[in-house]
Amino acid sequence: MTNYVMIAAALALAAALFGQNHTSQAPLQYFDEPNFIVAGVADPTQRGGHGSDPVLRSAEALTKETASLRTGSSAADAAEREGNALEAAREYQRAAELDPSEANLFDWGTELLKHRAADQAVEVFTNGHRLFPRSTRTLLGLAVALYSRGSYDQAAQRFFEAADLNPTDPAPYMFLGKISNGPITESPGFAERLERFARLQPENAWANYYYAATLPRTSPQARALLEKAVRLDPKLGDAFLLLGIVYAEEGNLTKAISAYQSAIDTAPSMEEAHYRLAQAYRKTGDTAKAQQEIELYQQLSRQSAQTLERERAEIQQFVFGLKH
Repeated sequence: MTNYVMIAAALALAAALFGQNHTSQAPLQYFDEPNFIVAGVADPTQRGGHGSDPVLRSAEALTKETASLRTGSSAADAAEREGNALEAAREYQRAAELDPSEANLFDWGTELLKHRAADQAVEVFTNGHRLFPRSTRTLLGLAVALYSRGSYDQAAQRFFEAADLNPTDPAPYMFLGKISNGPITESPGFAERLERFARLQPENAWANYYYAATLPRTSPQARALLEKAVRLDPKLGDAFLLLGIVYAEEGNLTKAISAYQSAIDTAPSMEEAHYRLAQAYRKTGDTAKAQQEIELYQQLSRQSAQTLERERAEIQQFVFGLKH
């Protein structure tokens, strides 16, 4: 197992690169068009937005999704709940070294992912996959680790393998839906697997939403899938947002505004919904409401930037602790 000196160096490098790739932006001008990621795969031509790299954002979302697959209640979990990340990392490593079980290796690899030690996470998950080739979550962990370090071709292969391992398991498809990297979302087999998700689980709102996100926004099938998704789950704000975008591109601003409002009702902090609602209001001539929504968008964007800075500081603190 990798020692802490190597991990610390890797984490320091990751933190440095993270800082280099996230520069501050000038305040939003009202008529500027920031780029957004909808469902990860909705618009592969848009690559920026929110003052950060959307590929990194999707990597963070995938890491959180991986962490949600943990099932243990070890001393490491207790340390993490208490906010002691360094002690948690040491406990996860000790547990994996003493007993290289599927659960222990998965937990250790996930902990490395959380602190952006992607190379070491790849090593741990590779060992885990070799020992437990039928573990879907280990295969997903390996895919996320590869994605996080930029090995997109290998990541795509592992994501697809996870989806094919047990085609009725929704977890791999939920991971695929969060990806915002063009080389993966545009690769052969990506849309086909999300289509399979919708076909195998037609009453799953997320399945309908993610498949719709792979289709052209002008496609009647995309609109039908999104309308079905929000009927199945009226709390699925992401589907309402994408449905609003579809309506807006069709020129139906009344329906677009209603869909954006529904998205905000389910997720008030959804930045893009406020921005697009502001655009829709502006086009209808309601400048007062447009200004109100753009101000909410700017406020939420500032909060997101503050959260990002806080997470960076926590990572740097973790690296410092590993060195001592």
